[in-house]
Amino acid sequence: MRYQLFLPEELSARFEALAAKPGASKSAILVDALTAWLGRQAVSELETRFSARLDRMSLALGRIERDGHILLESLALFVRYQLMIQAPLADGDAAARAIGRDRFNAFVERVAEAMASGTRTLGAGRDRSGEMS
Repeated sequence: MRYQLFLPEELSARFEALAAKPGASKSAILVDALTAWLGRQAVSELETRFSARLDRMSLALGRIERDGHILLESLALFVRYQLMIQAPLADGDAAARAIGRDRFNAFVERVAEAMASGTRTLGAGRDRSGEMS
């Protein structure tokens, strides 16, 4: 197609100087410039569309990371506390070891149930069913 353009004098002079170089043509310069400009507009439109969503996702990931650090620190402090106050079991105390093993297995089962159901032990969050936990 054919287009008629009106350019300001300063821009027209720069355009003419660029087109005067060997191997350059006005049409090729305009095609390249218009392609680059339209490409930037498309990127800008996509950025505008997705930036709010990406910001929300970044905030959510930040909260998840913070909660993970809190949980790990809490667990580490609890384990350290337990190891410091619990007396070691005697080697021959099979009954106490069996009770400990049963308690540990019950603990692991409870964690698995909580993970499967989405319920929380701490906090006033809602579980997957929407009820307060």
